[in-house]
Amino acid sequence: MSVASVTCRTVFEADLPTVSYEDAPTPAAAHEALKQARQQFPIAMGSHGPEILSYELAHTALRDHRLAPPRGLGLEAQGISSGPLWDRVTATLLSVNGEDHARLRRLVCKAFTPRSVARLDKTIVDIITELTDPLMAAGRSEIVADIARPYPVPVICELLGAPKEDWQLFSVWADEFFKTFTWKAAEYEPDILKAWGELDDYVDGMVAERRNSPTDDLISELIRAEDDGDRLSMAELRMLAGGLLMAGTDTTRNQVAAAVDVLCDHPEQWDLLASHPELAMKAVEELMRFYPVVFGAMRMTIEDVEYEGVVIPAGTFVLVNTAAANRDPSVYDDPDRLDITREDAAPMQTFGAGAHYCLGANLARREIAEALRVMARRMRNLRRGGPAPWKPMVGITGPAALPVEFDAA
Repeated sequence: MSVASVTCRTVFEADLPTVSYEDAPTPAAAHEALKQARQQFPIAMGSHGPEILSYELAHTALRDHRLAPPRGLGLEAQGISSGPLWDRVTATLLSVNGEDHARLRRLVCKAFTPRSVARLDKTIVDIITELTDPLMAAGRSEIVADIARPYPVPVICELLGAPKEDWQLFSVWADEFFKTFTWKAAEYEPDILKAWGELDDYVDGMVAERRNSPTDDLISELIRAEDDGDRLSMAELRMLAGGLLMAGTDTTRNQVAAAVDVLCDHPEQWDLLASHPELAMKAVEELMRFYPVVFGAMRMTIEDVEYEGVVIPAGTFVLVNTAAANRDPSVYDDPDRLDITREDAAPMQTFGAGAHYCLGANLARREIAEALRVMARRMRNLRRGGPAPWKPMVGITGPAALPVEFDAA
């Protein structure tokens, strides 16, 4: 197909390649489908609308003010466009756009700098060590259930300042929140709203306590946050706590499991990480490029947008497919090769870019790096102990289960 054949047409009229990967049996098969489409044109038609596949075009689109995250984060596609759940989701930092979004980011960004999250280092190492300790003698584990699933919530709790005895509460709330994105949100709405209300009450109590006795946790930081006399309201404090629990749990859970899964296929790199733990942060960058658990960023065009001679009309749902962009051979040498020592590579785009760049990226990188560092050191001669099927490649994916074996301590 030539570029000339699509010039000045809309994406719905042009003869664009189509791509389907959501039901692919493996992530490798999904990436192969994206590769075939990307070789034909930088934009393809996916199951929900146009998908941007090339690195440079994704880089542009993520920074383009004419594309904004959909207000309901996918609730619209489930037939929900009003009501209490809609009101909750559209008020989160992930949904807010324009000056309101910029104002909230200004107020909270200092709490997520590398220096700010560095205070969690000991906690992160302690948590991953505590999770791996009971597994050492047997020399086997189901990574998803034993490590990846329980790992992030205690970190979020420590960040917020919630005591250890309340970690289980937060885990239950996180599980309820994620029902919002199961394509059965209407069915689960009472459970989701109940959990959100309970978290609101909990945060109210924390805020009241911290106003009198501030500490060095995130809630205290958010109370102190100020920009030219502007402060966060109580509703905004509640929203940010809920948003952090929602955004910082399932992505990290699945990315840890996905990283271990792919490293089972590359035992030489697992061994390299064990002997060179300083490679952990570089390994995270490469693993999130190679096998991300979020395939792209949802956007809606707020006016007509022309890319590569093709017009995407206003009001069109667009997926900026960062998983495809991260394998673009015009940017990465041998992109289908995993190499945790890769040098001078372009930044992977899994955390997004522009105004909606992932606020918790520094924390997520640190969590995944420490998990890999500790596991690689302790779990020598790692190999799969059975099938490791992945969930559908839509929303947040990752291994549904990952049984492994290793040399017992």
